[in-house]
Amino acid sequence: MPELTPPHAKQVPHRWSRPDGDVEDPWAWLADRDDPDTVAYLEAENAHTLQWFDAHDGLVEELFGEIRSRIREDDLSAPVRKGPWWYVTRTLQDAAYPVHCRGASADAATQFVLLDQNREAQGHDHFDVGAFDISPDHRLLAWSCDLDGSERYALRVRDLQPHDGGPPRDLDDLIEGTSWGGTAWSSDNTHLFYVMPDEAMRPFQVWRHRLGTPSGDDVMVWEEPDERFFVHIERTRSDAWIVITSASHTSSEVWLTPADDPSGPLRLVRPRTEDVEYSVDDAGDRFVIVTNDEAVDFRIMTAPHDAPGAWSELVAHVPGRRITAAEPFAGHLVVHWWRDAQTEVLVRFPDGTERVVAGLGEPHDIELDANPEWDTTVLRLRVESFVTPPTVIDEDLATGVRTVVKEHPTPNVDRSRYVARRVWATAPDGVRVPVDLLHTVDHMPDGTAPCLVYGYGSYEASMAPWFSVARLSLVDRGWVWALAHPRGGGELGRQWYLDGKLLAKRTTFTDVLAVADHLADQGEAAADRL
Repeated sequence: MPELTPPHAKQVPHRWSRPDGDVEDPWAWLADRDDPDTVAYLEAENAHTLQWFDAHDGLVEELFGEIRSRIREDDLSAPVRKGPWWYVTRTLQDAAYPVHCRGASADAATQFVLLDQNREAQGHDHFDVGAFDISPDHRLLAWSCDLDGSERYALRVRDLQPHDGGPPRDLDDLIEGTSWGGTAWSSDNTHLFYVMPDEAMRPFQVWRHRLGTPSGDDVMVWEEPDERFFVHIERTRSDAWIVITSASHTSSEVWLTPADDPSGPLRLVRPRTEDVEYSVDDAGDRFVIVTNDEAVDFRIMTAPHDAPGAWSELVAHVPGRRITAAEPFAGHLVVHWWRDAQTEVLVRFPDGTERVVAGLGEPHDIELDANPEWDTTVLRLRVESFVTPPTVIDEDLATGVRTVVKEHPTPNVDRSRYVARRVWATAPDGVRVPVDLLHTVDHMPDGTAPCLVYGYGSYEASMAPWFSVARLSLVDRGWVWALAHPRGGGELGRQWYLDGKLLAKRTTFTDVLAVADHLADQGEAAADRL
């Protein structure tokens, strides 16, 4: 291959005057997107990129074919039971969108098509489904779609069991311009709650629609005037309550209404307080609240139905153990948290006993999968890692027996060839930074391997290991893939986030540099091939 000469941006003397001292920036001229020199330079960079890929056309085609051979395009999700039906999502080869179905059993879950997104998308350059909400009696589907990328969704109601025995079809009910803020049905299937956006596309109003009436007759039941707060609505798993949550980045407020009294007044749980976040769910005989009130890494509280603001502690705060969710069921409570940069799921029973659900040996992600049933002893989980593809597991909480319901298919992949493991790097201030590695079993720490270090470290976003067949194609060619967990993320608790933001933001970058240095020092990667 002939050697390619990359373009070089010219340097023009420029000095920025800042409170902490002047800074020289010879590339400041690139900030002017209309400067002919800027345009010419970008065009030269694009041309150089095309030249490089043209010269590697064979490898590009090889990788594309290899990755595609490891993906099954015709597939089914794990069937999920809700009431008398089993629901499933189907993907078809050469089809752009999924098909939603249901049947009377898990084996027959594709028997009835509820919504074929491919059919609905015909004739449109853009198509995105927002709401997909089955009514309590399972006869109706509230669904919405965006046809132009505006994120304004047309909300419809589909009759899934027409009286004439024909295929599902939409009723006359149509509400234009709804947001992605959720929907909720009343218990008697006659009212549908939805959220409208403001001019800035912020979900800010909750409306109530009575089926069979014009949308112009809909009633606004709640509005959020504060532009910092976004509104979301949902129905609890117990089917007893409709929950309206208004949340900013640092505080929240929740309003409730019984699902069997859709026209009744809303009940405020607690007024918003600066820097206090909380969420509410129903445990049947009481409410369950997850909050950071006097608990930087959150704790779990309970409150009686008739006094939702009277909180009592159920699960105490533990520094560094960041509680992210509490999911109540009729006979147990499921808690999800991050501890030592690893997700964990805990099940707590009414008698106070509890246990952590087993995960995988290597660094992994474990989450609750779809669990719509309220009264059940079976918990559905989803696990994956760098080596294990997404796997849906049912665990019987009474017996502890586990059943693999579905493992994401990975044709032409020999997973025994790969190793995932956790190491720790040391930052300049002595703090240990977790790193998850993926490489082949024959990897030798002799300092010769190329390495890709990936990290984020902002907005308290925690990044658990995830499976990727494309990544395997890189590792197959001798690379080490490293997932760094720098400060600014949330993997080691909220303090990990606070120690990597604002005036402490520098640590996010020095943590990643420390990871790179550690991998080179330990021979995991070549210092000049990072």
